[in-house]
Amino acid sequence: MPSAENGRHTRAQILRTAMDTASVKGLSGLSIGDLATRLGMSKSGLFRHFGAKEQLQLATADAALDVFEHAVVTPAMEAAPGVDRLRALMHHWVGYLEGDVFPGGCFFAAASADVDSQPGPVRDRIAGIGRAAIDTIAAEVEAAQHLGQLRADIEPRQLAFELHAYALEANWARLLLDDHGACDRARTAIDAALARAATMERGEL
Repeated sequence: MPSAENGRHTRAQILRTAMDTASVKGLSGLSIGDLATRLGMSKSGLFRHFGAKEQLQLATADAALDVFEHAVVTPAMEAAPGVDRLRALMHHWVGYLEGDVFPGGCFFAAASADVDSQPGPVRDRIAGIGRAAIDTIAAEVEAAQHLGQLRADIEPRQLAFELHAYALEANWARLLLDDHGACDRARTAIDAALARAATMERGEL
């Protein structure tokens, strides 16, 4: 196996372990020494890939975003624009939580709680990803309005805020309250919110 391919494989292994760890402990809980021990590597070997803890944290957040996009955004984009895609986006998001992609639930919920009061590049990256998620939902709300599927008086970012909150609540209730019906409740809440926002012509969505 070529050296470059070896390097890519090792980096992917490091990031997978880092994502799993950060989903439980937060990004501040990542330790070069702990990851090296888990992976049977030397600390210097890990440093060769990331250089410092902050670079590891940023790379871990980017890798987790790739996982999220593959599990949620990419399949949702197969649905027709507007309400169908909006519902698919949110339902795939709930499915991502339900599928235990990471041992600590939603990676970004854990990361956000960990860094929200710690200014710096890592907080900026997590905040940027969160804003992009809200922007994506709001854009689909606007698309549904242009298609006449949702009422024009609906404020897109308000509805996006509410839909996003249902996904976060499902994650919290599953993890902290051991509520095994949380994801079904989230889907019901999402569908009800879309039905309330629907135009009279659309009726039941």
